[in-house]
Amino acid sequence: MRFRTRRAAALLAVLGVATVANAQAPAPAAATPPPSVPANPAPTPRPTGVAATVNGQEIPEVAVWRALRQFPPAEHMAARKEILNHLVENILIDQYLNALKVAVEPAEVDKLVDELKAELAKAKKDYAKELEGMMLTEAEFRAEVSAQMKWDNFIKQQGTDEALKKFFEAKPDVFDGTLVRARHILLTPGDDPAKQAEAEKTLQTIKATITAEAQKVADATQGDALAKATTKGKKVEELFSAEAGKISQCPSKRDGGDLQYFPRVGAMVEPFADAAFKMNVYDMSDVVKTEFGYHLILVTAKTPGKQRTFDEVKEDVRGVYAMRLREAVISQMKPRAQITITPIAEAKPTAGAAPLPTPAAAPAQ
Repeated sequence: MRFRTRRAAALLAVLGVATVANAQAPAPAAATPPPSVPANPAPTPRPTGVAATVNGQEIPEVAVWRALRQFPPAEHMAARKEILNHLVENILIDQYLNALKVAVEPAEVDKLVDELKAELAKAKKDYAKELEGMMLTEAEFRAEVSAQMKWDNFIKQQGTDEALKKFFEAKPDVFDGTLVRARHILLTPGDDPAKQAEAEKTLQTIKATITAEAQKVADATQGDALAKATTKGKKVEELFSAEAGKISQCPSKRDGGDLQYFPRVGAMVEPFADAAFKMNVYDMSDVVKTEFGYHLILVTAKTPGKQRTFDEVKEDVRGVYAMRLREAVISQMKPRAQITITPIAEAKPTAGAAPLPTPAAAPAQ
């Protein structure tokens, strides 16, 4: 959960792949390292057209492609939605910073690009070929560098030691290292209210059925209350895993919905993480709605952490603070933004920009 800035060679890798979350485990870009990018992949025609517009600012189709190529074809439709969402949010962040007149001097960008060129040279790699391999022009790359540096500067302005310590003291349990392991079933009904209601009802029915079936097994088990509870929990997991393998619309279905261990922050979107960390082992959640769909969550294990001091986890606090600040900005910008997603195979730019909102407040304590 270390706080990262896009420095030198790491920056190039980040630009090659939009940091997108899996449907079951949405993760902020600042906290999750991107997958590796093949060096100088085989030449491919540069995609043309506009994938989306955000307050009149275009997101080129090639930007989507840079991330989409990392996914198998079968996952392209689902991944594309996540990629576009991430790119849209990046544009909103940049527009917000521009409205606040957070700037980066060209000399600062030059310095970082020069550092990158030097590091690539040491690795016997050519800067121009690296950009070409990811279909990045020099201007596009410098624009991305500038955007990230503006965000880094904004975090430095907002995330003073005093602000970070106050944030830590309000949420010490977030940084104690506790991990939860969970399975989930994800349904993605889209924006149709009728399909959303159907998805919610389906998950509620699954929960009731699993609970009833597991209780029957527990009632038939010989032994004390602990033995019955253990048997019930294992049966719940068995039935849940089977159901996830049948109907979940998340890639984790192949593992029975198993998401492995994850921390309180930095791996899952907040509604998902909040629900999971409030439950005991073998508890099933109510239906949890996130931007990715409707989830039914089963906690299967917990690893307790230990209390830490602020100095021990200061950089982790900075990273979480940055994520929460990003969320706060997006929550203000997105509802008022004019966002148009271009249907696949079309490229129609959209004009007209929505007015920018007032500055976002600091992350909630």
